[in-house]
Amino acid sequence: MTDTYYASGTEVQLFERAYRQRLPVMLTGPTGCGKTRLIEHMGALLGRPVVTISCHDDLTSSDLVGRFTVTGGDVLWTDGPLTRAVKAGAICYLDEVVEARHDSLAVLHSLTDHRRTLFLDRAGEVVPAPDTFMLVCSYNPAYRSSLKELKPSFRQRFVTLPMHYLPADREADVVVAETGVAPGTAQRLVRCATAIRTADATFHFEPPSTRVLVTAAHLIVAGATELEAAEAAVLAPLSSDSAITEGLLEVAAAALADADTAI
Repeated sequence: MTDTYYASGTEVQLFERAYRQRLPVMLTGPTGCGKTRLIEHMGALLGRPVVTISCHDDLTSSDLVGRFTVTGGDVLWTDGPLTRAVKAGAICYLDEVVEARHDSLAVLHSLTDHRRTLFLDRAGEVVPAPDTFMLVCSYNPAYRSSLKELKPSFRQRFVTLPMHYLPADREADVVVAETGVAPGTAQRLVRCATAIRTADATFHFEPPSTRVLVTAAHLIVAGATELEAAEAAVLAPLSSDSAITEGLLEVAAAALADADTAI
């Protein structure tokens, strides 16, 4: 698998400028459009380790900053991933930050303004962030629950970099580079995804990502037909409604038909 990152715009340059100015960044965009790959790419480019935190409903502030634990009869403080990232001057990446509780995110406030400091109240410690530390969050604004929205006051603490799917020809290049599948096959898979994304407003589901196209291509390389791979990796995860699945299958079959047709 290649480690190449394919930019969809100027996100690499803007990310690096934000890093140089010690500004936090918020990545927005649909699932599987390359947000995590961008973070990995920027970590390598800037020479900084990346600490990833997957956000969820049960994530507490203690899960982020740390807690006291009993070890061998002693009560010791154990740093959480956010604290370790600050001390190491790493890039701390909170994936799908919208899933975290608002009270848990309050510990980020002092890191996202002029203070750039993490306050460990329970441990009685103040941790200034070194210049190399960067806080990055991501979420998918188009498909978040109406009950889970980031507060505008929180969003305004970040430089926001909207991300999108690549143009069809470049997305096909990614599928080829990641899997070694034939270019024509990659083009048809992208055409299939594009057709479904266009129908997304009608079906009301999250559109197929570049990631699932790579998965489908792996199946094809292993011997599956294009339609079999598309049905298993692209269509089936989208909906459990048989009527919708049947409609999507027709869309996919039409997009994958005529192997000699380019995108």
